[in-house]
Amino acid sequence: MDKEEKLPKRDIVLLPLLSLLTIGILIGCAELMAHRLYTESAPFLAVCTGPVDPITGARAFPNSVCSDKSFETERVEYRFNSCGHRAGMECGQKAPGAYRIVIAGSSVTMGHSVQQDKTYASLLPANIFRLTGRSVEVYNEGMITVHPHVAALRADELLAAKPDVILWTISPFDIQVELPNPTFANPPQGTGLLATAWFKFKDALQSHSLSDAAAGLSQRMLKKFDESSLGTLLLHTMYESQSVYVKSYLSSGDQAGFLQTEPSADWQTRLRYFDGDVATLAQKAKAAGVPLVVVLIPHGVQAAMISTGTWPAGYDPYKLDNELRTIVLSHGGIYIDILPDYRTIPNPERGYFLVDAHPNVLGHATISKLLAKEITAGVIPALAAPAQSQAGLEQKK
Repeated sequence: MDKEEKLPKRDIVLLPLLSLLTIGILIGCAELMAHRLYTESAPFLAVCTGPVDPITGARAFPNSVCSDKSFETERVEYRFNSCGHRAGMECGQKAPGAYRIVIAGSSVTMGHSVQQDKTYASLLPANIFRLTGRSVEVYNEGMITVHPHVAALRADELLAAKPDVILWTISPFDIQVELPNPTFANPPQGTGLLATAWFKFKDALQSHSLSDAAAGLSQRMLKKFDESSLGTLLLHTMYESQSVYVKSYLSSGDQAGFLQTEPSADWQTRLRYFDGDVATLAQKAKAAGVPLVVVLIPHGVQAAMISTGTWPAGYDPYKLDNELRTIVLSHGGIYIDILPDYRTIPNPERGYFLVDAHPNVLGHATISKLLAKEITAGVIPALAAPAQSQAGLEQKK
């Protein structure tokens, strides 16, 4: 029997390369098609804030106006007042006799990817008036990157706005990035994808083994694909299934740690940092005679789990909520809880950009109504709703 003819060495190399080239061309064509459906612009930070200080967070230029668009959103305008706040009003002393709520927080609080008049901060006065008949003034100091440690550093600025109450809205991501002094390794400017990847690889090697650095690089490359037009389109299509959305997020590793019944050592450390930041802000607020009210704004997956009432063993969507309540109350703050209200909201994940994870217009409207309900439930006597208003609201649930 004749021996099978072996492939030339040249073909052994060329055939795999042709296969990779074909795959690359197909992916490139798919990306071009996806880009026609999903487009984005440069982030607004480059125009309205300039470089972000890794310690004190982003600050908008006074009276600046800019806009941006991400894959899942429309183009959104960001207009900042003379104090650099997206408040929808000028900064300064409150109106005589006005009751002012000053809101602190990061990108969710600021209303990232949502027009200013559609944010929960802007909708809150009308919702409180509907329940109490009382006019309130809501001044929003929320800003992207102003996570809890940075918010604590800006306590004096919050108090300078002369609040009658400080409302601090926290997201799970705010706790995930809790660090006492965060710093970032920035790749050299003006480099391409390969140079940036090599920089990241070398940076990882400084504190990890070769295998860990390679694994980290592959994760970054996958993340880069997820952030592309094609990746976003595919993920968005997948996440329209609630079960896939929840299952995928729960398998995402550390970022889903806040949903685990037994938090990792890293998450426990983050909560200790948060404890210190709450202590700082609560102490200054108490000295000024201003109540500090804290609330957790849920992640879309967290809201979906609460809505269905089911989740896998080892997970609990209320876990972080309970942890934060304990911390806030231990420092004399007031904690309000909007998570249980999601039990009566079907498919609440539709109130979020499924890939970006920030609340959308529907989500902000829902959050505003839930905040108004809990704020006027008696935790702040000056804003307590008449009993009949609360009773009527309960009947509508």
